[in-house]
Amino acid sequence: MHNQSKALLNVLYERECQDAKWGEQNHNPYIWLAILGEEVGEANKAILETRLDGKEIIKYRDEMVQVAAVALAAIESYDRMKWKKNGKII
Repeated sequence: MHNQSKALLNVLYERECQDAKWGEQNHNPYIWLAILGEEVGEANKAILETRLDGKEIIKYRDEMVQVAAVALAAIESYDRMKWKKNGKII
């Protein structure tokens, strides 16, 4: 399997898991960026632990899949526009 295909399948699977756990999420962009920032922070932590503590780098990849899945969820939410009322962010 091509690396890009594998990565995309992993991201789509993570999106399915997120939807199963949380249901459809329709946060405004401010909330999505906070959630995404938290996920990026976890990826940062994972790579630092790999560098400093010699932990497995696989955790970094797992966290990056979550970063991509959250970014995709934010795009999906944006496209639904359920976080807008009278043209304004709520």
